[in-house]
Amino acid sequence: MTIGFILLILTGLLILFGVGQRVLDRLRLTDRQAILFIALIIAGGFVPDIRVTETFAFNIGGALIPLALCVTLWAKADTFIERARSLLAALLTGVAVFSLGRLLPDEPESMTIDPIYAYGIAAGLIAYVFGRSRRGAFIAGTLGVMLADLANWGYANAMGAHQRLALGGAGGFDAIVIAGLLAVLISELLGEILERASRGRRKPTREFRNGDFVRREQR
Repeated sequence: MTIGFILLILTGLLILFGVGQRVLDRLRLTDRQAILFIALIIAGGFVPDIRVTETFAFNIGGALIPLALCVTLWAKADTFIERARSLLAALLTGVAVFSLGRLLPDEPESMTIDPIYAYGIAAGLIAYVFGRSRRGAFIAGTLGVMLADLANWGYANAMGAHQRLALGGAGGFDAIVIAGLLAVLISELLGEILERASRGRRKPTREFRNGDFVRREQR
C-alpha cells in the first residue's frame, strides 16, 4: 500500500472521528461528501488505467475523481476572483513542478527524497502561496501536479521520446494526493496563525458560521 492510500485512509478516519470539521466547512463539504470522495478515490485507484491513445491513459481514482472534486470545489467558490485565482494558481503550480522536474537529478537514487514526494510537497507549498483559500489551495495543488505530468509527457514526446503517461496512475497517484492534502493543511495552519497574529488580544468581530465568515453579534 502506497503512502497516498495510507494518507487517504487516515484522513477518512479523522473525518469519521469528527476531526477537521472546520476545514471541511471552509471547503464547503459535508462529512458524507468527503468520505464519499475518499472512498471513490481509493476504490478507483485499484481499477486498471483507462487507455485513451497508445501513449496516454488515466486512472479513475488518481485523476478522474480528484478532477471531479476540484470542479465541485471550484463551483462552490464565492466570487469570480476566487475562481480565477484558483485556476491561475493551478497553472503556476504546474509550471513550478514541471520546472522542478527539469532541475532534479535524473537518477532518483541520488536524491534523499523520492522525486514523487518532492513534487507533491512542492506543489502543496506553492498552491497555498497562490491559492490562499482552502478551496483554491486544494485545486491548485491537485490540478498543478496533473498539469505538470501532462507537460512532461508532451515535452518528452516533442523531443522524440515515445513516452507513455498514465495520468494519476502509479506514482502520480501519490503525488496528486500529497499535493492536495498538504496544500489544505498548510493553508489551514498558516491561515489560523496569521488570523490569530493579526487579531492579537482584540475581541474578534467576525466568526465562522455555516461555512462563511459573518459579523459577530455584539451582546
